[in-house]
Amino acid sequence: MFAVIKTGGKQYRVAADEVITLGKIEAEAGATVTFPVLMLGGEAPKVGAPLVDGASVTGEVVRHTRGDKVIAFKKRRRQNSRRKIGHRQDFTVVRITSIIGA
Repeated sequence: MFAVIKTGGKQYRVAADEVITLGKIEAEAGATVTFPVLMLGGEAPKVGAPLVDGASVTGEVVRHTRGDKVIAFKKRRRQNSRRKIGHRQDFTVVRITSIIGA
């Protein structure tokens, strides 16, 4: 059985005992979090409008991490003008513990 959850404005396809990397969630490592379910898949799929009633996905926060550095570099030729800026996105690693369907 799998589920489609929504968090951080994005949708993720998850299964039980799966480890996924999400956008940063305000929860400490070891905490339990629940996610809204948009769809339950399997032999008899259920699609919510927009959420599936009575369904929930719980997960455990494993750790917080950061992504690779992305460099944004802009240069205007012959103008002695350039700009360089770096960015590292914050992520949360979550282990899906259970999927409860209605």
